[in-house]
Amino acid sequence: MKHKFGIGETVYFTASNVSRPAASGTYEVIRLLPTDGDDYQYRIKSSTEAFERVARESQLAGA
Repeated sequence: MKHKFGIGETVYFTASNVSRPAASGTYEVIRLLPTDGDDYQYRIKSSTEAFERVARESQLAGA
């Protein structure tokens, strides 16, 4: 198995964690991270936020 998205790719992030609300929207993949069980993780960044987020592959879709 390998990551579905690559570094520099634009993705659509859908927040699903109720305890840590996040803004859904378009993000850029900054770094590929190891798997978290059976779901790959990514470091993503929005142009409208000053910080990066960690997202699971199941939370992302091609933009």
